[in-house]
Amino acid sequence: MLTVHGLCWLCQMPLALPAWGVCSRCSKTLFSKMCGCPQCGLPSASTNTPCGRCLQKPPPWQRLVAVNGYQPPLSEMVHRFKFNGKAELAATLARLLLLAVRQQSGLPPPQQLISVPLWQRRHWRRGFNQSDLLCKALSTWLPCEYHPRTLARIRPTATQHQLSARRRSHNLKNAFRLELPVQGRHMVIVDDVVTTGSTAAEISRLLLRNGAASVQVWCLCRTL
Repeated sequence: MLTVHGLCWLCQMPLALPAWGVCSRCSKTLFSKMCGCPQCGLPSASTNTPCGRCLQKPPPWQRLVAVNGYQPPLSEMVHRFKFNGKAELAATLARLLLLAVRQQSGLPPPQQLISVPLWQRRHWRRGFNQSDLLCKALSTWLPCEYHPRTLARIRPTATQHQLSARRRSHNLKNAFRLELPVQGRHMVIVDDVVTTGSTAAEISRLLLRNGAASVQVWCLCRTL
C-alpha cells in the first residue's frame, strides 16, 4: 500500500507532478488499445460507427467513454478506490477519465455532470460516493456544472454485481428521482464501472423523459 506522497500509485517511482498520482509511463498501460463501439463501449470493428448490437437495440444514451476494460492494473486501482477507502485516488482516476474523453472526437460539449447516488446506508458505510468524487474533480477542469443533488436514490437496491443482467434492470426500476431540472441540457453520467449498463440506462431514460438534450456515459472501466 502506497503511503508516501509524490510517488506513482503503480510503480512507486517519484512523480514530476505529484498531483497526477500516476507517472506518464504507467498511464500508458492503463488505456485501452482495443476498438470499442462509440455507443455501448463493447469490442467492435469500428470506433466511429455503432456496432450491430447498437444498430438493432441501441442503449438509451448516445455515447460511452471508458478508460479501459475491468482489468489490471486499472481494476486494482478502482478496487482500492471503491472498497479500500482510498478516496485520495479520485483526482488521479478522474484525470485518466478526462484524458480518455479528450481522445474522442465528435462528443457534444457537456453542460452538466451527474453522479450515481448511493443509498444512505451504503454511503455511510463506505464514507463517500465514488461517482460524486469523480464528478467533483472533473468539474474543476471542465467548463460544465455539477450539482451533487440533481439525482436522488429513493429506495434501497441490492448490490448490482451480485445479480444477473435481467435482475439488475428490475432491481433499479424507479430507484431514482430527479431533484433539479435538466431540460435542454447535454448531460454526462459519471460512474466507476459499467457492466451490463443497467444503472446508466435507468438514469439515461429518466433524464431523457425529463427533456435532456443528450446523455453520455463516462466511466473508468467497461466490463467486456
